[in-house]
Parts: sequence; C-alpha cells; structure tokens
Amino acid sequence: MILYGASGHCKSVIDIAESVNQEIQVIYDDNPKTEAIFNIPVKKFSDIDVDTQSNWVISIGNNNTRKILSLNLKVSFGRLFHKTASISQRSSLGVGSVVMANTVINANVTIGEHCIINSGAVLEHDCVLKNFVHISPNASLAGEVVVGEGAHIGIGASVLQGIKIGKWAVIGAGAVVIRDVPDFAVVVGAPAKIIKYTEHYEN
Repeated sequence: MILYGASGHCKSVIDIAESVNQEIQVIYDDNPKTEAIFNIPVKKFSDIDVDTQSNWVISIGNNNTRKILSLNLKVSFGRLFHKTASISQRSSLGVGSVVMANTVINANVTIGEHCIINSGAVLEHDCVLKNFVHISPNASLAGEVVVGEGAHIGIGASVLQGIKIGKWAVIGAGAVVIRDVPDFAVVVGAPAKIIKYTEHYEN
C-alpha cells in the first residue's frame, strides 16, 4: 500500500496498517519535510511515476484536500481499518476510507469514499456517511443519522437519532445536535446552535 500525505494524520494511518500487517511501501507528499516516517521513506510526489498496481490511501486529515486529491490521482484506492475496530458485517465502507482504533460501526451503516472514522467513534445502525466525512475521536451518532459530503463531526460530539447533517457542515467539539444542520453551517454547544457558515468547498 502507498500513502499520500506525510502529516501527523499519516502517523495514525501507519499504526492502523501495522495493526493488520499491511505493509506501507512509501509515503508521497507535495512538500516533504522529512525523509522518512517510522522508517518508511517519504518522497516528493512530482518525482515519481504513479504506481497503478498498488492500493493508495490519502493520509491527510483535511476533508477538502482529500476530495481534491482523490479526483486528481488516477490510482486504485484501498481501505484500512484497525484490528480493534468493531465493524458489522452488514455495513459497507467506501474506498479510501480509514477506520481507527476502538471504533464501533453497527448494522447497516453505509460509509462513503475517503472518510475518516477516528478513534473511539460510534456509528449506530442505519447511519449514512457521504464521501469525505470526518468523524472525530469519541463522537457518537445515534441510529439513522445522515452526514452530508465533507462534513466534520468534532471530538466528543453527539448526534441524536435521525438527524441530517448538511454537506461541509462542521459540528463543534462536545456539541449535542438535536435538530437538522444545514449545508455549510458551523454549530457548537449543547444544544448545538449555528454560529456561522463555512466557505463552499464544492470543486
């Protein structure tokens, strides 16, 4: 497997790969600041011919950057999930997505492409995550929650059953979401309230 992105998030992705004995051959980056991470070589992306035989994962935390790269890289994308993740056999995980340690993904959950399900997150039955979503550590989604493209659910946030989170919305850390959140809205607090709107990231 090949990773793209040599940031801090990359280190967590390497740990996930190692937990399931998945070898990382190389890490590519547009502007590498180190020659290796955990003894895995880091190389400048423009210096290589794209390897279309290996599976790639974009190891970058920024949702919009993952979207742009996924559209521009003409490669095959793989999936990674930590050995301690509890993932229902009745769930589905899109290509490029990464599931971190101690997560719970229950029955009939659908996760889109290039999503991050971070450490200790809980996705209850029938949740739907569109592409490029990030569920932060210890966030919990009750059943039947729908999360729009590129949305970011903050650390420790809770989303009640059946709520719809709009595309590119941001849910603040520790927020308690009790009503639907519009596209591009930033909400914080308990109960969560809109404080502003993000830039429109549709590319």
